[in-house]
Amino acid sequence: MESAPTAELIRAQLRRLRLKAELSQEEFGKLVHFSGSQVSAVELGQRPLDRFFLKRADEVLSTGGLLTSLLKLAERDGQPSWFRPWLEAERQAQQLRCYQPSLVPGLLQTENIPRAMIRTDDMLSEDEVERRLAVRMDRQAVLAEPNPPMFVAVIEEAVLRRADEGFRGLMLQQIAHLIESSERSHVSVHVLPADVSLHIGLTGPFTLARSGDGGWIGYLENQLGGTVIDNDEDVAILLSRWESVRSEALSRRQSIELMKDVITSWS
Repeated sequence: MESAPTAELIRAQLRRLRLKAELSQEEFGKLVHFSGSQVSAVELGQRPLDRFFLKRADEVLSTGGLLTSLLKLAERDGQPSWFRPWLEAERQAQQLRCYQPSLVPGLLQTENIPRAMIRTDDMLSEDEVERRLAVRMDRQAVLAEPNPPMFVAVIEEAVLRRADEGFRGLMLQQIAHLIESSERSHVSVHVLPADVSLHIGLTGPFTLARSGDGGWIGYLENQLGGTVIDNDEDVAILLSRWESVRSEALSRRQSIELMKDVITSWS
């Protein structure tokens, strides 16, 4: 859900820009492929803000992406209060370290993988699925910035090989994306081979972010959300566990070769 104050600002800006362009709601609706009544509902707050609608509005009104940028802020501000410190740490990080025993790290996921996963929650509407997906994918922008953080990920080999016939096509795209990402200078993906059957990381996934001043903050995921770790003693434990799982994993080049082998075995 987007934050109410920022959402109201978006609606006000939309109406102001539309009027400045001397367009009625009907005229504007035709240009963005919505009806006049739908435009009215958006401006009055009777209809949720829609990413496609705002993208078209930015194009028609030549805003330079203002409305979609504001929507990203609204969605960010609408995140649970416990999650915001981690989002801020992630955005400002100079280094990110992530261990995932069961999933591809979110910052390296292709769009179809998280969409399929979010859809497994049958309590969510399709609109909510797409909203959550958009928020997740927007976070990946941190790796495309001019001075991106160094991102090092360790994943279990089983993550790459979890694919039945219906899911295999998505995983082929995902593994190809991991290989491509691994060849970028600031991204390193390491696979923990299946023959390493017992190690400290099996207790659960975690991510660490290092800020410009050298301080670290951690994040633990769980079924209901997650926990931000900023206690020095607990962060030190996570750093120690990171060194342990990283030492068990293959090198970057060995990991890329293993991922290529997985693709070949499915071809």
